[in-house]
Amino acid sequence: MLPIKRYLQLLLLLAATTAHAGEAEIKKAVEATFNEKATSIKKSGFGGLYEVYVDGEIVYADEKGSFIIVGGSLLDVKAKKNITRERITKLSAIKFSDLPLDAAIKTVRGKGTRVFATFEDPNCGYCKRFAKDLQKLDDITMYTFIYPILSPDSTAKSKAIWCADSRLKAWNDWMIDNIAPKGDGKCDNPIDEVVSLGRKLKINGTPTIFLSNGERIGGAIPASELDKQLKDAGAAPTGK
Repeated sequence: MLPIKRYLQLLLLLAATTAHAGEAEIKKAVEATFNEKATSIKKSGFGGLYEVYVDGEIVYADEKGSFIIVGGSLLDVKAKKNITRERITKLSAIKFSDLPLDAAIKTVRGKGTRVFATFEDPNCGYCKRFAKDLQKLDDITMYTFIYPILSPDSTAKSKAIWCADSRLKAWNDWMIDNIAPKGDGKCDNPIDEVVSLGRKLKINGTPTIFLSNGERIGGAIPASELDKQLKDAGAAPTGK
């Protein structure tokens, strides 16, 4: 979320555009305030609003550029849909095959036909609950990217887990059974690269899940809901 000062700056810039401001003017104003490239701008199809995707979030502006909506969700009351959430899911999707899977801890259960990836901090309480809940799922291949963003201790634990004789066992011991990893974490490891990747993908919280179709799920969800979404996504990575 942006500070209120930046919200006001954006409002002022948009208000300063001409009365006939179109996509180009709105895009220019948004980019000037966020200092980020707007990767998508289109008519939302609701109330004459324009949808602008910038810096990992959606903002809305009227066609004249006289006001904006930041930090809220556009709801289709009749269809009972959160339009903003659905659009962010699509716009923040990745090409799954581009993930450096050799930098992740691989878990296979059953046939392993349902594939997904997670970014998790070892000191994230939600991640620990998520890890325990995932024990209910079968027929999965999960790639866990250790993504320490909460504290220096997260980085130390991440490296110790990666450098363990069995990374998967060390990860599960800590996340599920609360058995701390041993060792000094001094080995070749991809932790810094994973952090850089996470920032590039604008992952600001953990856990973050990527389905095989590239769609993103922010935050821990119940295993039953993930089970459903894995079925909908299919087994094979299909990209963006």
